[in-house]
Parts: sequence; C-alpha cells; structure tokens
Amino acid sequence: MAAALVAVALATPPVSAAAGGRSPAERLRRQQVQGLLRKLNKAPLASIQSPDGDIIDCVHISKQPAFDHPLLKNHTIQMRPSYYPGGKYNGSKNEPHPITQTWHQNGKCPDNTVPIRRIKEEDILRASSIGKYGKKRPSYIPNLIPTADPDTPSVLVGHQHAVASARNANNHYGTKASFNLWQPEIERKDDFSLTQLWVTSGSYTDEDLNTVEAGWQVYPDMYGDNNTRLFIYWTRDAYSKTGCYNLVCPGFVQTNNQIAIGGSLSPVSIYGGSQYDIDILVWKDLNGGNWWLQVGGSDVGLLAVIPSSPASQTGPPLSNGAERYSRLMPAQTSTQMGSGHFPQEGFGKASHIKNIQVVDSSNNLQPPSGVDLLTEQSNCYNVQVGGANSNWGTYIYYGGPGKNPNCQ
Repeated sequence: MAAALVAVALATPPVSAAAGGRSPAERLRRQQVQGLLRKLNKAPLASIQSPDGDIIDCVHISKQPAFDHPLLKNHTIQMRPSYYPGGKYNGSKNEPHPITQTWHQNGKCPDNTVPIRRIKEEDILRASSIGKYGKKRPSYIPNLIPTADPDTPSVLVGHQHAVASARNANNHYGTKASFNLWQPEIERKDDFSLTQLWVTSGSYTDEDLNTVEAGWQVYPDMYGDNNTRLFIYWTRDAYSKTGCYNLVCPGFVQTNNQIAIGGSLSPVSIYGGSQYDIDILVWKDLNGGNWWLQVGGSDVGLLAVIPSSPASQTGPPLSNGAERYSRLMPAQTSTQMGSGHFPQEGFGKASHIKNIQVVDSSNNLQPPSGVDLLTEQSNCYNVQVGGANSNWGTYIYYGGPGKNPNCQ
C-alpha cells in the first residue's frame, strides 16, 4: 500500500393519520434504526458508564462486530502480529506511552473482552440516512494524493486540509507518527475537524483505492458532542460501498481490552500550557498480510478485509495531516483545525505531528526521504515542515482558525 442538494417539497398526510402519531415512513425509519442498533450493539459481559455520557460495552472478543463479515466467518483470532517494525523509534526500544480515555475513570474491561462504544438511537438519527451512518460520502471525499499534473484537482469544495505526504521511490508497508492532541472548536454540528494518517494504494479514478486511516477527530454529527475521539476508517473501493468509521461495519478485528475505538481521549493540549501526544502506527504484518493498528505502544487489532498487496508503485506511500469539513463551503466558517492557531506560532500553540516515519520493505521504520505539503487556503489553515530537532525527527506544524479578517 502507498502511504492526505436537491431540496424536494412533498405533501404529507397529517401526523394524526398515522398510528402512534407517526407517519408510516417515520415508523419504518424507526424500525430500521432499531434493527441496525441490534446489529451493531453486541450483548456485553459488562458495561461501563463513562463520565462523558458514553456507555462502553465489554463484549466477548469472539462476539465482536468484525465477525459479521462473510470473509471472517470461522476466523481464528490473531492476538498479536508476527513481526513488529524495527528502527529508531521501535516500541521495543522505547517505553510505551499508553493513552488515557475518559471511560477509564470508571473502570476497565476484563480479559477476553473488547471495549465497544455503544451506539445510540440518536447517533443514527443524526445521519442523513440510515444507510449512510458511519460512512464518508464519496462525492465529498477529496483526492489527497498529490498529482504531477497541475490541472488535476487535489481536493473538493467543502474540505480544507493541511497534509504532509511522503514520496519515497520504493514501496512502503506502513507509517508511524506522534499526533498532538487538541479539542478544536466546531462552529456547526455538521462540521468536523480531524488529524490522521492515511496509508493508501490504488486510485480514486479507477475506484480501486484502498485506505487504512487512523487518528483523532471532533465530529458532533457523528458522536453528539465536541469531544476529541480516537477513530479509524477504511475502504476497499474509494469510499464507494465498503468501509466505515470505527466498528460501524465489520472488518476490523480488535484484540485490545483497554482501548475503545471511537472513545474520548483525555487530557488534551492547552494553548501555551501542557501538551499531550498520541503515537499511532499502522503497518502490514509480513506473515499473512494483515494491516495492524498500534496506539500508544499497544496493539489494538488488525484490519482483515483489506487486500494484502504491496504498496502502490505510484503516488505517495503515506499522508499525515489534518482535515476540516464544512458542508456550506465555499462560505468559510470558524471551525478550527488543530489548536486553531497557525503553524508559525510553534510549539505549545500550533499543532504538530512529529517523528513521521515509514515502514520499508525490510520492515524497518525510516524517516521519509521527502515531504510534499498541501493546503488550499493558507490564510485560513496552513502547514509547514519543522526545523532541526534531534528528538522530533521529521515533523510538521499545522492548523488555523478558519474564518478571520484574511480568510472570508
């Protein structure tokens, strides 16, 4: 893999004409929502009420949603990868930095279970349709793979990005970076702001794009709040029919009993104060070809439904960067990216991604040989490569406030 409306008015019968005060269409929608909830929320062995309002269900590892996928029937769970990447920042040479999530304040899940954030009815009802819950919209997905053709658009209206893409000559088999944690302010509930890594192969135009994505996001329409949350995403067909956020669709096999994908991360960084980072590593296990996720030095699980072909011969092998989306673009909003401050403000004020590395064909972590930067409106959000810092390796500063006197 390579490593960034039509409005219709309809006449409707009076509400009182429907049994229970709801129209037939509304009753059908509610039935569909309940059916999806029964499918997504597996019977737990224990449940933990989080201070942020989440309910974390401790589901037996063999009963998790991944095994609803037809390719994973009778799947033998691989509890740990066969090989770990070596190199300067290998976890075996540095102490892990375990992440903390808000729900940890009230307990932990027992052995042989995995923590899963319970999906609520209101979560699904916020989606534009039941079928689109937990999925990105193909028409809104930007092409984050920079092209040599200046006439080929890289992004679509609605998104703003700050992206660093590695362009090494050889294929890559993963990437690792340390992501600065923030809680950007979101102007409208259907905006979002995120920081993530992408590992990609294939192309948008041929609809054979495969991606593995992981990072943190603030997404009120998805979660119902403004909390900073750990997330994953994947697709096998350029976001057309496959893939989803977190565990909404089957495919990711979780092995960790202490990290809830979709759960809130705490604490987060403070402008001019304490700074908090999260280490994320995604790499291909050379034995079997599955893509593994490691967060804070702990193995979280594996994506078992992405093809195990090697990295693409074209395009950058990885991207690390941030994205902010507003459905009403091109009208600019004040939804923040990262800390909400521009990269030139530096450490403790601007957001950073440090120790950016790639996994080479020998399964070693290496710094990228070159970094391409991408941003659309530098007066709104921007990105820059950091200077010399022996402890930070390859790194970037990024972010911005959105709407301001120089960005309308």
